[in-house]
Amino acid sequence: MYQSLVKPLLFRLDAERAHHLVFDNLKRAYGMPGAPALLRGLYDFRHPNLEREVFGLPFRNPVGLAAGFDKNAELTDELGALGFGFMEIGTVTPRPQAGNPQPRLFRLPQDGALINRMGFNNEGAAAAAARLRRRRDQALIIGGNIGKNKDTPNELAAHDYVACVEALHEVVDYFVVNVSSPNTPGLRQLQEREPLIELLQQVQERNQALPTPRPLLLKIAPDLTDSQLDDILLIARETNLSGLVATNTTISRAGLRTDSEQVTRLGAGGLSGRPLRERATEVIRYLSRHSRGQLPIIGVGGIQSAQDAREKLEAGACLLQLYSGFIFEGPALVKNINRALATTPHTAAI
Repeated sequence: MYQSLVKPLLFRLDAERAHHLVFDNLKRAYGMPGAPALLRGLYDFRHPNLEREVFGLPFRNPVGLAAGFDKNAELTDELGALGFGFMEIGTVTPRPQAGNPQPRLFRLPQDGALINRMGFNNEGAAAAAARLRRRRDQALIIGGNIGKNKDTPNELAAHDYVACVEALHEVVDYFVVNVSSPNTPGLRQLQEREPLIELLQQVQERNQALPTPRPLLLKIAPDLTDSQLDDILLIARETNLSGLVATNTTISRAGLRTDSEQVTRLGAGGLSGRPLRERATEVIRYLSRHSRGQLPIIGVGGIQSAQDAREKLEAGACLLQLYSGFIFEGPALVKNINRALATTPHTAAI
């Protein structure tokens, strides 16, 4: 139904308008009598082989929703009913911000890809925390993807990340530090060794001082060199990270089928989807091999089929996340992946 009816209608609309339309209708549908059970019956596939424990948390299946889809924690119950084993909200910043001017989200149907330059548009950490306190599905693992406000200078960035940890630590299960988005000016400079160590040390210090410290992860760009990936692994050990999310969107436009002039007209932004699949898998494999499989990795980038999911797991990922694949393939993708993975041996806990 999604491929034949819903998707063609949505793809006639501006991408961001379609996104809000889906949100509104999913929220409305979920509120109808019997709808939660119906959605779970259609999309939520459960099997003991899918259950796993990663960084001390129990995941009912390894397929999660990546940050960026539900920035403000508006649909955690609804999206959980679609079969996800976990989801990340955000990226959340301490203060609300509008993000970049529209249009800022674009589809490349020929490539199964998206370009976005949203710019951390969100309602702020306090609003997200308030919604998470009201959610019904407390078993769904929630990650808090956190960032800095656009007008916060890099030398004060740690203050913003710490503020997000303080606001959200009671209502999320783990944190992801996002310094790899290409859509906030200067943010990726924080991936350099010295500023990244300083930032993570401050965030980790505050996290560990809280009554319930959360696993702390770092989301990295796919555009890093091997030398930079080596630095990331050293930094992860030095700052006692619980894991990595690999990868964020790419600034590369190499190998696209879409006409290059059209791509140029769309302008700057991070590219996600099928063109990122191979590079994201390469990064996961490199990190897994060079950490000897000791650092849990959430694999994200170009997963649009069960085979893509297996590829990421075989490369060394413990968990998976979808975004563009969810847009292009629809909610049945989650169930299809989980059903396929249930036939493979259970992944060992890390």
